[in-house]
Amino acid sequence: MKLNGIHHITAITGDALANVDFHTRVLGLRLIAKTVNQDDPGAYHLFYGDEHGSPGNDLTFFEYPGAISGRAGAGMVHRVVWRITSPDAFDFWADRVAGEGLPVTREDDGLIFASPEGLEHELVLDSSGDPPLRARHPEIPEELALAGFAGVRMYSLRPDASVQVLEGVLEATPQPDDVWQLRGDRRGGTVQLDALPADRGIPGAGTVHHVAFYAPAAEHPQWPEVLRGAGLQPTPVIDRHYFHSIYFREPGGVLYELADDGPGFTVDQSLDQLGVKVILPPWLESRRQQIESHLTPIPDPRADWVTTS
Repeated sequence: MKLNGIHHITAITGDALANVDFHTRVLGLRLIAKTVNQDDPGAYHLFYGDEHGSPGNDLTFFEYPGAISGRAGAGMVHRVVWRITSPDAFDFWADRVAGEGLPVTREDDGLIFASPEGLEHELVLDSSGDPPLRARHPEIPEELALAGFAGVRMYSLRPDASVQVLEGVLEATPQPDDVWQLRGDRRGGTVQLDALPADRGIPGAGTVHHVAFYAPAAEHPQWPEVLRGAGLQPTPVIDRHYFHSIYFREPGGVLYELADDGPGFTVDQSLDQLGVKVILPPWLESRRQQIESHLTPIPDPRADWVTTS
């Protein structure tokens, strides 16, 4: 069973409003869902992505107001790697990010910066052949927009054991430079294992909570048995209403999720209304008033340009 690269990446923020501003206004992503952490409904779960909320371009955040800044370390994903499709995009993004007062590092094959809360991002020129997953933004030409996830970079407590899971269980293909490719019949993506930093990791704002890989819906229910057979301890399949999830911690310490592609964020709202109002799964709808009373109102980031073509 082959996985289709990255489905989504979930991180932590201490400030929902600032988080929305950076990811929609600066990075040009679409706010596709304002919902809650289903395991902790008092906390926002914000989703950003392309125009359709497609798997492969969903960067999501749990908000814990006032959360202190964290630091990536062993057993954590430390960088989100994005695709761009034009060499001209490097200069465009370097100028755009620097204009926000954020440091930018140019490398031969990429551009690296961090969000205001410290989450690292890297832009690389796409050679995958996969369809680009882009959002519209009035200040960002389509050909220069972020085009979906290329992969993640992580620190493993037990690199050899992490590799055994990547290759022997998730059927990833080794590439040069400690990179593993997860490619199915729809998309692909990579996991890169980096040398451990000197400082220990501290979960908090600006750190990644988990990374989800994209499992085809027809194969998704088979994965718990496969994972248990490999000596891992997966959860059962969990209905998240918008997709289905299986979680397990790989031996290097990183929390993995396998998520399918259905039914998607248009199951209970129209495409043009994505991100406009707080959405809740049916089992939380009766608690809407209580839940929303604890959430900071987030205006629609597209309210003043919704008619832009």
